[in-house]
Amino acid sequence: MGKAKTTRKFAQVKRILAPNDARLKANKEKALKKADEKEKAKVNNMPQVASSLFFKYNESLGPPYHILVDTNFINFSIQNKLEIIKASMDCLYAKCIPCITDCVMAELEKLGSKFRIALTTARDPRFKRLPCSHKGTYADDCIVNRVMQQHPIYIVATCDRDLKKRVRKVPGIPIMSIVSSKRQYAVERLPGEPLK
Repeated sequence: MGKAKTTRKFAQVKRILAPNDARLKANKEKALKKADEKEKAKVNNMPQVASSLFFKYNESLGPPYHILVDTNFINFSIQNKLEIIKASMDCLYAKCIPCITDCVMAELEKLGSKFRIALTTARDPRFKRLPCSHKGTYADDCIVNRVMQQHPIYIVATCDRDLKKRVRKVPGIPIMSIVSSKRQYAVERLPGEPLK
């Protein structure tokens, strides 16, 4: 009986764990620390609720209504041939004061010449200008902060889905949007409206 011939294996390397492998003790500790930090960040601090709220009913809302207007609301109103003040008065059956923040004006100016009709509409003297004290010109954050931190006396007028989701989390703030099939405004979560 002869010796069995075995083929020699070239470039065979001892298998080792990668330095960022999850099975190493140091990496397990880092993962636990990250999980602890996430749990600490999850602690919710509920903001002070306004005294004018009775559950979700906002008692401080009343005529004349202050409507906080968003950029896309102006654009969609022009596309649907709706005059903002007249259509909002038809919707709410009361006097309405459209309010526009500096951030919304800055967004309209950035959009350029294509949206110059919206810009001239926003510069209407019947619109109340609200100054902004924060940095940046992102209007959605500005509107949500103004509604949450300051007095909840505004109806937010927007057609933006993301902004609507954010505003719905704030109790007592109605949202005005455009019903394009009827070419008129509709308000959701307004106190005193009939149940459907």
